[in-house]
Amino acid sequence: MQSSARALLPLIVVCIIFFLLPVILSDILAKNHIDKNVLLGANALFFGISLISFTIQKRGMQNKNPHVFVRSVTGGMLIKMVFCIMAVICYVYLSGTAFNKRAIFLSLFLYLIYLFVEVVVIMKMNKKQHA
Repeated sequence: MQSSARALLPLIVVCIIFFLLPVILSDILAKNHIDKNVLLGANALFFGISLISFTIQKRGMQNKNPHVFVRSVTGGMLIKMVFCIMAVICYVYLSGTAFNKRAIFLSLFLYLIYLFVEVVVIMKMNKKQHA
């Protein structure tokens, strides 16, 4: 349990950083017409999805069959894709005329950061397990 908590530390750090940045930079975001609440919501969504995906991939990594790990990675990607599409569709529907493209694009950049951190953590765990 301690090793998985330690493995999650980079994701937690990224989450905290991207919860603080929109709050600290709220004036700059407002000047550039970027809704900080969209960024905060996207950060929470991506953190939650990353936790789910990480759990699935970690369980797949522990299986002796390598195909299980590949399926878990594919399943994690599918879950992320579906949740992201659903979130954007809900946001477009609920925001109406207040739709903020810039915040959506920044959120997609945030998704890439979470993806990068998750891949690095899983690769490190895989190296340790198969070393």
